Amino acid sequence: MSAQEIEIRLVPSLAEIGQADWDACACPEAAEGGPPVDPFTTYRFLSALEESGSVGPGTGWQPQHLAAYVEGQIIAVAPLYAKMHSQGEYIFDHNWAHAFERAGGQYYPKLQIAVPHTPATGRRLLTRPGFEEVGKRALIQGAIQVTENNNLSSVHVTFCTQQEAEFAEEMGLMVRKSQQFHWKNDSYADFDGFLASLNSRKRKNIRKERTQAQGFGGTIQTFTGDQLQPEHWDAFWHFYQDTGARKWGSPYLTRQFFDIAQETLRDDIALVLAERDGRWIAGALNFIGADALYGRYWGCIEHHPCLHFELCYYRAIDFAIANGLSTVEAGAQGEHKLARGYLPTPTWSLHWMRDEGFARAVGDYLEAERDAVDHEIEILTEYGPFKRAQIEERE
Repeated sequence: MSAQEIEIRLVPSLAEIGQADWDACACPEAAEGGPPVDPFTTYRFLSALEESGSVGPGTGWQPQHLAAYVEGQIIAVAPLYAKMHSQGEYIFDHNWAHAFERAGGQYYPKLQIAVPHTPATGRRLLTRPGFEEVGKRALIQGAIQVTENNNLSSVHVTFCTQQEAEFAEEMGLMVRKSQQFHWKNDSYADFDGFLASLNSRKRKNIRKERTQAQGFGGTIQTFTGDQLQPEHWDAFWHFYQDTGARKWGSPYLTRQFFDIAQETLRDDIALVLAERDGRWIAGALNFIGADALYGRYWGCIEHHPCLHFELCYYRAIDFAIANGLSTVEAGAQGEHKLARGYLPTPTWSLHWMRDEGFARAVGDYLEAERDAVDHEIEILTEYGPFKRAQIEERE
């Protein structure tokens, strides 16, 4: 198939593409009703962001989705946004922006292929089955062409898969390596089976933390699917606002997003809530993939020792084991996760700069950064909580 046969369009809203065509590329594995591998690139999740005003005018995330067509049929799509800032990405390029602008350039707007506000690894170059290679190639070429045609500084692809990173690197994009902390399910029968894989000191510490957390004077429940009710979102909204105000100034998601989530996303969600004296006091929001649980947001209106660890990390492990999931991705940052069984894991992003001199400088930086990340992962893994034999097996 020649490049001339493929038409690339910019589409300003998912509704113009439609759910059937989008999901045929984003989650073809779910066509028979099963769960998507990645819940965040589904039409229902990304459209919830658009419909709720969590992206769009005034947010700095302006949808400009890429769609590749062959003879009128969509063969590939990518969630593309024009960005007026670098918030909500979790792959930080603020220093690049400052350097470029000090040199007289204009860094923003830039283009971002990403799931907004979501540091979770997944496919970003979404192709209909049978069009994998040609579709990915068309999307990359299309993103670069849009960047050049509009005199933009750069295009970025964040939290893509390693396979996508290797494919795009061959096409001239620069690869950035970062790391997060993920928990891996080694076919554990239960939480005690997981604890048995840890060294004695870490095992005792986790048991102590769980005991302390569960002694807060209330109950903890996990809700998913039809168990979720509007009252749960009323409570969680307060938790989310509190955390957002403390961490990044204002919440990224609007209140309407959670109302839409109740209607269209509840089967993708595991919401852990703590109740005390007849009211909800803390919660952790997780999204469910076909083989992974993704921890996203936490908040509380009362502080109790270790309750954060219990709701965010230990209940997530419980859920993954009970549902046969292989991984828990606990989100961005947080070396405190290491002591709780979450090990450093590489993540990947891609970058293309229109200015050749700036691209060379960024490329040199990324090369040094990759070496530093590799070293950090090696050191952190050595300090992990697992028995020596377990570490050697994982390596």
